[in-house]
Amino acid sequence: MKGKAWKFGDNINTDEIIPARYLNTSDPNELAKHCMEDADPLFPKKLSSGDIIVGGKNFGCGSSREHAPIAIKAAGVACVIAASFARIFFRNAFNMGLMILESEEASKKISTGEILEVNASKGEINNLTKNEIYSVKPIPEFMQELIKSGGLLEYIKKINSKK
Repeated sequence: MKGKAWKFGDNINTDEIIPARYLNTSDPNELAKHCMEDADPLFPKKLSSGDIIVGGKNFGCGSSREHAPIAIKAAGVACVIAASFARIFFRNAFNMGLMILESEEASKKISTGEILEVNASKGEINNLTKNEIYSVKPIPEFMQELIKSGGLLEYIKKINSKK
């Protein structure tokens, strides 16, 4: 995957990812319109499909709502890279089919506007703007299958249809 980086800081919480005032719907398209707007009010309008969010430490902290990774994914974000993720957000992201990668080095060195190419299988983030490569722990094959399937429920449907 290849896209433009959008940099956010430490402790981006689920209310900043998708403000609580929009939780009266679970429609992904409606949630996408408000993705990250409390962190950057213009973000939904600036974002292009395939772009990449880069966060600091503890990305996705706060409540356990699944709306946060749904909003990010529905907005067209290809991947979230952060120094670390809140535990529940980490699990919800894979369950919803959102690719996330942990890399403290990438989190520190990447700036908004840089073009990134991510290879989750190899565990590499290539910063094409700076001509730098950051290593990340490769995503296990099973978790990559969750992403490819569109999340845990779609993965289960796929497995059950093969029986």
